Amino acid sequence: MLHRLSLALCVLSGLAAPAVAEDARPPVSQCQLIAQKLPAVSYAAYRPAEDAATRQQTALDEEVTIRFLGHSTFQIETPAGISIATDFNGWLRTARLPDVVTMNKAHSSHYTLTPDPGIANVLRGWNAEEPGEKAVHRVVVGDAYVRNVATDIRSWGGAFEPNGNSIFIFEVAGLCIGHLGHLHHELTDAHFAEIGRLDVVMVPVDGGLTMGAQSMSDTIKRLRSALILPMHRRGPPIETFLAMFDPSFDWKIADTATISVSVRSLPRKPLILVLSGV
Repeated sequence: MLHRLSLALCVLSGLAAPAVAEDARPPVSQCQLIAQKLPAVSYAAYRPAEDAATRQQTALDEEVTIRFLGHSTFQIETPAGISIATDFNGWLRTARLPDVVTMNKAHSSHYTLTPDPGIANVLRGWNAEEPGEKAVHRVVVGDAYVRNVATDIRSWGGAFEPNGNSIFIFEVAGLCIGHLGHLHHELTDAHFAEIGRLDVVMVPVDGGLTMGAQSMSDTIKRLRSALILPMHRRGPPIETFLAMFDPSFDWKIADTATISVSVRSLPRKPLILVLSGV
């Protein structure tokens, strides 16, 4: 119990914690939904009341930097200097060797079978030992807690393989950051419950290789994240995805591939931010 509490405090306070084995008891997720019946759920969110000067300085101290590297690979840098690469394929390189990489197996552009042996935490979104069973990741690395939610995957023939991919969630500096991966189907209430709150979500917008624009936009509307980062665009222009949203969502085309975000700097109105390179 003391070990569990100390890990949870490390994650919530932003202090560095050592990596722990995946079969150890995980910390309590700060992003899980709280006490209301699905689908009308409420999520816990922390927005402290502070004066402007304190809020600005604290935001700088707690910033998470997210850089779009291409396709569906992002580099996430935590305040404590932990580097995470999503849908890591080995050829979209981060500025330095990541501490954590996540993978999905839909296509070879989303994973590698030969990751650099210097990467301490290689998290595959599928269960290679027991196909069809869920991969389960609950890992604390420095100031980041990484977990996954298993989803099904559609084969080239159209059949679905249970639990063949994963949505990965990164809990760091009070933020809940989700990468939807190569999502092939609409999510169930059980999926949304397992995901919980996502302040930042990375969403494929290819228009059909994953899900159609309508289904994907419906997923984003239900998640109601503050910051939406499109990725995995092939074929349809980004405007096709943007057109699915009413004025309750803002959108912006960025001139840079990088954004720094903290709990206090999250937009109050959901913002679809198209980073350079998408």
